[in-house]
Amino acid sequence: MAGGDGVVEQLGADARIAALEAALADSNARLAERDARLAERDAKLTELVDQIAKLVAQVEKLNEQIRQNSKNSHRPPSSDGPGADSGGGSSNKKPKSDRKRGGQKGHRGSHRQLVPSELVDAFIDFFPDVCLGCACELPRTLDADARRHQQLDLRDHRPYVTEFRRHEVECSKCGVLSRAAYSRGQIPSSAFGPCLTAVVGMLTGVYHLSRRKAQQLLSELFGISISLGAISAMEGRASEALKSAHAEAKREVEYAGVKHTDATSWVRAGVLMSLWTIATASATVYQIFADGCRKTVEPFFGSRRGILVSDRASVFGFWLMALRQICWAHLLRKFISFSERDGPAGTFGRELLDCTAVVFEYWHGYKDGRLTRAELDYWLQPVRRQFELTLERASRAKIDRLSGSCADILAHRDALWTFVTQENVEPTNNHAEQELRAFVLWRKRSFGSQSERGERFAERVMTVAHTARKQGKGVLEFIMNSIAAHVNGTTPPQLIGTATVA
Repeated sequence: MAGGDGVVEQLGADARIAALEAALADSNARLAERDARLAERDAKLTELVDQIAKLVAQVEKLNEQIRQNSKNSHRPPSSDGPGADSGGGSSNKKPKSDRKRGGQKGHRGSHRQLVPSELVDAFIDFFPDVCLGCACELPRTLDADARRHQQLDLRDHRPYVTEFRRHEVECSKCGVLSRAAYSRGQIPSSAFGPCLTAVVGMLTGVYHLSRRKAQQLLSELFGISISLGAISAMEGRASEALKSAHAEAKREVEYAGVKHTDATSWVRAGVLMSLWTIATASATVYQIFADGCRKTVEPFFGSRRGILVSDRASVFGFWLMALRQICWAHLLRKFISFSERDGPAGTFGRELLDCTAVVFEYWHGYKDGRLTRAELDYWLQPVRRQFELTLERASRAKIDRLSGSCADILAHRDALWTFVTQENVEPTNNHAEQELRAFVLWRKRSFGSQSERGERFAERVMTVAHTARKQGKGVLEFIMNSIAAHVNGTTPPQLIGTATVA
C-alpha cells in the first residue's frame, strides 16, 4: 500500500509540474506576445518620431521659402510683389521721412538749355506797343538781348520715298523698245531703307515693343503701313548687319582687365535656353546658348584673361580662383536668409551678417575717399579672420542648408577679397545683373524668341545698344550706318572707338 501511495503521490506531483510548466509556457507566450507588441509599438513610435522630424524640417524649409524675397535670395525684385518689405526685414526698414515728395528747398534745379538760334525753325516776335515811361508808340526794332522762350514740338511726320524708275525708250531708227537693265548695285533689293530698318530694329530689339505694337506705332507716327512679316525680315537684315559689331564687342570684353558675368533663362518656342552676359566698363556682350553647362558656355569667355566677377556657380570652375571676385551681394542675401532662421542657424547668420556689414562699410569708406587702399586692406584684415573663422565653425556644425553653403564659400576664399588689392574690382556683381535686367524684362513680356534667327537678332542688337551707349555713340545712327554698309558692301563702322555723340 505504501508503494502504491508513493506512486500516486509521484503521479500527482508530475501532474502539478506539468500544469506549472504549461502555465509557465503560457505565461512566456503571453510575455513574448507583449514584447512583440512593445517592439512593434516602439518601431511605430520611432517611425512617427522620424516622420515628425521630417515634417518639422519640411515646415522650416517651407517657412524659409515663404520669407524669401529679393533681399535674402536670388529672386528678382519683381517677384516681391506690391507692399513687400524692400529692406529684407523689419530691422533694415528705414524710418519714414518727414520731408515732402519732390525737390527739396535749396537744391539745384534742372533747367532745359535753350537751342541755339541757328537751329530754330521759326521765330515769333513780340514788341511792346507803347513806352512804359511816356506812353508813346514804339518802333518794332529787333533786340539782340531779347528774352527767349522755346517750345519743342513734332510736325509733318511723313515717310520719305525714293523711286527708282527703269525707263523704256523707243529707238528712232528701228523702233525697238529698250528698257534699262536691273542693277543690284544701283537698285536696292529691299523695299525699306537703312534708316527705317534701324528704327524697326530699335523698336523691337532695344525698346522691346512687340512687332504688332511696332507696326501700330509706325502707322500712327509716320503713316507707314508695313506687315508683320516685313518687320521680321527687317530684323533679320539688321541682325546680319550687326554681326561684325557683336564680334568686336566680344573681343573687347575678352581682353578686358576686369569683367562681370551673369546668366538667366531664355525661351525659344517653349524650350528653355540659357542667356549669358559679360560686361565691362567699355562693352557688354550677350549670347544665348542651348544650356548653361560648363562645356557649352566656356568658349564664350575666350582666353580667360583678366579678373572675373561672378557668383559661386560651379560652371566657373575653369577660371583661376585667384583671378576671380565672388559677389558679396549674393553672400549678403544668403546670410540674411540664415539670420531669419531659428536656433544655431540664425546665430551663425547674424554673425556672418555683421561681418558683411563691416565689409561694405569699409568699402564705401574707400569709395567715398575716406580710406586709402592700404587703409582698406589694413582695417579689413581682422574682419577677414573673423569672417572665415565663423564660416569654419558653421561648416563643422552640420546644420542642414547652412553648413554646406558655408563650406562652399570657404572653398572660394581666394576669390572673396580680390577687390581689396586690385584696382577697378568691385565687391559685387551688380554691373552684370543690371545689364541683364533689360533682357529679363524683355523675356517676361515676349516669352523669348521663336527661332534661332530671333535669338541672334536679340543678342546682337542688345549688345550693340548697350555697348554703343558705353562708347558714347548714338545707337540709332550706328545701327543705320551698319545696315547701309552691309547693303553697299563697304566696311562697317567700328563699335569700339571714338564717340560720335557727346
